[in-house]
Parts: sequence; structure tokens; C-alpha cells
Amino acid sequence: MDIGFIGLGIMGGPMARNLVEGGHALFVHDAAQLPVAIIEAGATACVSGREVAERGEIVITMVPDTPDVEAALFGPEGVAEGLSPGQLVIDMSSISPTATQRFAARIGALGCDYLDAPVSGGPPKAEDGTLTIMVGGAEDALARARPLLELMGATITLIGTRNGDGQVAKVANQIIVGLTVEAVAEALVFTAKAGADPAKVRAALLGGAAASRVLENQGGRMIARDFAPGFRAELQQKDLNVALSAARELGVVLPATAAAEQIYNAVRARGAEKDDHISVLKVLEDLAGG
Repeated sequence: MDIGFIGLGIMGGPMARNLVEGGHALFVHDAAQLPVAIIEAGATACVSGREVAERGEIVITMVPDTPDVEAALFGPEGVAEGLSPGQLVIDMSSISPTATQRFAARIGALGCDYLDAPVSGGPPKAEDGTLTIMVGGAEDALARARPLLELMGATITLIGTRNGDGQVAKVANQIIVGLTVEAVAEALVFTAKAGADPAKVRAALLGGAAASRVLENQGGRMIARDFAPGFRAELQQKDLNVALSAARELGVVLPATAAAEQIYNAVRARGAEKDDHISVLKVLEDLAGG
């Protein structure tokens, strides 16, 4: 198929490459400079989202935040200006569920289908095509998209047939991930201040009820003090803010999420928002006196 792809960042780049390697023609655009690797792989650069939509029968967006999706779809020279009836738009970004419903309605008014299909797994799983993909939208649209999604993900779940349901699942995922990263950081700071070996404590905990993928992966990176961005702290904070905003609309109280968001806000205040979200460790260390 001819596929349009907008957003070639740390996640979108490898996801797009997997589509090219799967045999599809790819037409790409990014607000920043396009990665050389994706062009070398055979993708065609486009000057705008409109051109991407004009050349791709299915258009995928993978950008950082709700306003970025809105700009990509409906801004000047955006995707909506190049769509024709019958095309499919798949947003794989992590954004507001309610905004997703509005975007889907506007795309639907153009005679096109819309899926929200946010992902989990981080850059390593984007690279090897084993992401978890959470989908909201019509079953027939998912059937059309599935061959593409299978090149990018190992687990594809239709959360519900309403647009926005995929984003609801992703918000839930990010609440758990954000709070667990912060909890692991607290546990390791406590361990160090108490005089025990954090590496040995982590190894012991991995054999018990506290075991988790976050303790294994992010906990290991905390001990190694590897703060290079895999998932940036500013994006983790953004996702927690999406959760809190949705909670206000629903009348739901998320006290632990609110507290964790403030710790990630402290990472931003340190000027470390581009570092990995495990940088909450540094904030907690400072609060503990080093």
C-alpha cells in the first residue's frame, strides 16, 4: 500500500522503517528534519501533511502531544486538506481521549475513517516491531489497518469501537508507568540512604511481589545512572497531565497521579525535561539531601 507517515521521532522513525521493510511505499513528513535513515530506506519526503494525504491511501500520525496532532491534521497544509473520501487516518500518538473524539468526528465528516492506536513499549520495541497497540474505532477500519499494525506491534487489542477508547487505555498505561517509575525511584533512594546496596535490593525484589518490568528495566537504568532519553520526562509529565485533565472532565479523583505529576514537574524545573523519565531519581535524591 501507499502509506503516509507524519512524525519521525524516536518512536515514529523505527515504526516507519518497519513499514518500508514490510514492502509498503512510504510518504513521510516531519516538523523537524527527516532522519536520513528513513529516506535511505526508501521513503519519499513530502513538504506537508497535505501532500502526505494526497499520496498515501492510509495516513499515520505519531507526534508528541494533542496540539501537535491537531496541527498535523487540521493546520494549514495539513492532512485534512489532502484527504479524499474513503481514506483512513490512524493516530498512534498519546493524546487526550476527548480531543481524539473531536478529531475523529472532523475526519469522519470528510468521508474518511479514523482509528486511535497509541502504543506502549518504548524505542526497543519500536525498533523490533513488537509494540503493544491499543485501538479505538470501527472493526472494519481495524481490519483494513491490521496488516500495517502487525508490522509495528506484537499485541494489537481493539479496546472498543468508539474513537478515544484506545487513548483511554494508553492513559491508564501511563498512569501505571509514571507512578511505578516514581515508586521505584523512591525505593532505591530509601535503600541507598539506609546504607544497603540498591543493586542487591533490586535483585531481591525482582524475585518477589514487587517485581515488574519497570523495576527490571528502569530500575536497572537508575542504578547504572543512565539518564539518556528513551522516554523523555517531559512526555511522561504530559501524559500524566492528560490523565488529570480527563479525570477532571469525568469527576474522577487521581491523587497519586497528581502527586507524581509534580515530581515530574520538578524534573522540568531542573532543566532535565529532555532526559529520560527516570530522572525523577535525581529529584528524590536532592530532596533526601543527596
